[in-house]
Amino acid sequence: MRDEKRSLSRRRSKGRFRESFQIDTGNVPIPRNITFLTDAKHDSAFLCIEVTGAYSAQKTELNISLTAIGLLWTTTDFVAKGLIHRHTEEKEIGIIPDIQSIPKQREGENREEKPTIYTTNKVDDQAPLMNIIDRDKLLFSVFSLLQKLGADERPEVRNSAIRTLFQTLGSRGQKLSRSMWEDCLWNYVFPTLNRVSYMAATSSTDEWQGKELGTRGGKAVHMLIHHSRNTAQKQWDETLVLVLGGIARLLRSFFPFLRSLSNFWSGWESLLLLVRNSILNGSKEVALAAINCLQTTVLSHSSTGNLPMPYLKSVLDVYELVLQRSPRYGGNAASKVKQEILHGLGELYVQAQKMFDNSMYTQLLVIIHLAVRQPKSTSDNFEAEIGHVPPVQRTMLEILPQLSPAEHLSSMWSHLLRELLHYLPGPEAPLQEKEDETERASSMDHIQGVKVASDIDFNSALNNHNFEGSKNMPTETQKMIKSEIHNGIASISPTKAESPFVSSGSSTTKDIAAGISSHLFAEKLIPVLVDLFLLAPAVEKQNIFPEIIKGLGRCMTTRRDNPDGALWRLAVEGYNRILVEDVSRIAVDNISRPARTRLWKDVADVYEIFLVGSCGRALPSNAFSSVALKADESLEMTILNVLGDKILKTQIDAPVDVIFFPAGILERLVSTMDRCASRTCSLPVETVGLMPPHCSRFSLTCLQKLFSLSSYTSKANDWNSTRSEVSKISIMVLMSRCEYILNRFLIDENDLGEHPFPTVRIEEIIYVLQELARMVIHYETASVLPLHPYLKGGLAKNENHDRRAHLLVLYPSFCELVISREARVRELVQVLLRLIATELDLQKFSEAS
Repeated sequence: MRDEKRSLSRRRSKGRFRESFQIDTGNVPIPRNITFLTDAKHDSAFLCIEVTGAYSAQKTELNISLTAIGLLWTTTDFVAKGLIHRHTEEKEIGIIPDIQSIPKQREGENREEKPTIYTTNKVDDQAPLMNIIDRDKLLFSVFSLLQKLGADERPEVRNSAIRTLFQTLGSRGQKLSRSMWEDCLWNYVFPTLNRVSYMAATSSTDEWQGKELGTRGGKAVHMLIHHSRNTAQKQWDETLVLVLGGIARLLRSFFPFLRSLSNFWSGWESLLLLVRNSILNGSKEVALAAINCLQTTVLSHSSTGNLPMPYLKSVLDVYELVLQRSPRYGGNAASKVKQEILHGLGELYVQAQKMFDNSMYTQLLVIIHLAVRQPKSTSDNFEAEIGHVPPVQRTMLEILPQLSPAEHLSSMWSHLLRELLHYLPGPEAPLQEKEDETERASSMDHIQGVKVASDIDFNSALNNHNFEGSKNMPTETQKMIKSEIHNGIASISPTKAESPFVSSGSSTTKDIAAGISSHLFAEKLIPVLVDLFLLAPAVEKQNIFPEIIKGLGRCMTTRRDNPDGALWRLAVEGYNRILVEDVSRIAVDNISRPARTRLWKDVADVYEIFLVGSCGRALPSNAFSSVALKADESLEMTILNVLGDKILKTQIDAPVDVIFFPAGILERLVSTMDRCASRTCSLPVETVGLMPPHCSRFSLTCLQKLFSLSSYTSKANDWNSTRSEVSKISIMVLMSRCEYILNRFLIDENDLGEHPFPTVRIEEIIYVLQELARMVIHYETASVLPLHPYLKGGLAKNENHDRRAHLLVLYPSFCELVISREARVRELVQVLLRLIATELDLQKFSEAS
């Protein structure tokens, strides 16, 4: 065997190597013949492993190297099986982890193929136990060979060696003692990660040419190499992905046990440092593998209670730090990395929400907003320009429903909703100067940054044996975070500064939102925002209600500048939904008077600005299809119905000293509808005929709502104190509007002379006269009418609910209209005069006698 090992270095011919390897694997009992290793002297077993390692390291024949690595796997399989009895004894005293306590591989995850195992099913029966110390040495000798092969210049060899190393630890880790695990981590796992990350950071980026296959037309023809593997750096990146994946599998399976090892936190922080730099400076594949390494660990153990708080916080700190800096790559790669982080945050919160406190939840919001921050002139902005929500923003929309604050985080509802409102159009201009300053700072960080993976010194971190357990964990994590400040990165973690999400006037959040100028994202955000608001607890809902109303109101006003946009339509639908589903549920005894006043003031503002400024307006000809016009008109009618039938007719019988609507709000709401109802009668008679049909219908609908609010129906059984107050206000407004319409009609009719009267005005006055005749008011409503005291006294004595006292107010106008040229108008006036006579109990003389 010794001669064979020495002769390997002298062989150069592939044929001789194949022949020698076949002879050695056939005659030299490398773990095929288990009995030989157990019966022979122990140095023979070590020599067999060394020979196998020599075959793996030779550079002449690649297939022999790969096959030899497979034999090393077989060797570890044999040695590990010899530890079964030892494993059973040590498990009982707690030296090594119980296999039952180790999470199994989750279903659906990819399992890499293991090398072929040359073993028999009767190994345990044939092989007597070897000396425990010798078995440990045998195992470590194999690990040492695999570690060296993991630095081989041939990608196939090093990748196979790394797979074998991590597969061995993953499949046989239950049988390793605490001391063996510590040796594996500090001597093999982390040094391998250190070396591979260094090579990935420093290898050449020059593109390779494939092997020359021949010539064509006098030019050499080379074998094609895929673009993902055509440089040394890309090949090392692939190896680094394998190492990170292997560490992720180890942490998923053995994390509860590994964190109990001495100095494990130091190794964890070193891993976090490499993950951070891999995300910032590595390729897209390396960055995704680094993120997956963290996510696999926290997701596997947070829900089971095996993840201590410092570990969870350290992961959030890493995400926050990397998103404060721009990665060296851009475009789709950076977008994909941010998407992966956002998806990971959503899953992390779902699994570990019981561990979150207010500070951590606020930090979660910070990270999300950092991820969706958009620089100028990016592919994401291009997607927004062509009508697509950029992928990062789309991912944010996907995870938002998962971020509903848990019961113990109820105070975070206001913060979550308030910061989402910053992405809706605001009244102020974008803070361009601050945005430019942020981009300049980010650029400087990028210029000063290098591929700092080469600066990571794992050995100094791993050899720091003065660390004494978990009590210093937060301190060590903060040291890692604070070290970034010296590099020009100021962390905005809530543990170090006031969070930008605590105040609605947060400049940081506004800067972030300023980068998202497209209304497309706001269109997608509004339904999510409304859903989250309706899920919030009542107390938190009341706190944020006015801001939600104002935010939706700003979106609704975009109709004037962009009438064909979807933003205002979605905002109207959300606004109606909030008011219909929630406004009637506000308990007047559970909300303070100032808060209630503020809420209704904002509601009145939105209605006034939108209805008066944007609804029922003439639009450019041929600007919209008939279908779009009908849809918009239907939306206008819906918002009127919500105001007139839901809000102002809310069935809340509040105490006398607690009015549901604050003072002045009812007047504003009713006045808003009156202003919309006045459009037809206010236009000059010469131009009113040019009014589009949908405009006149909107005006007439507003007038109908005034009649509805003033009238009373005994069958409805919906009369209450709030309803009474509304009717008293609306009846006065309605009487003034009707008087103006009646008088204006007579004036315009005289001015037109023999010219035909506009149809829209005739329809309006006929509708008014018909509704006046049909309307019945409550005696409480009649008490506010401007009538003579004698008439009021008579009405007060007769509490008959079916009264038409409002006709008495308009009696002078009816008298003028009896001479109208419109026959239909004269007929309706006669009907009204008869109703007035009935109201005054006036009868014909013949009937009285």
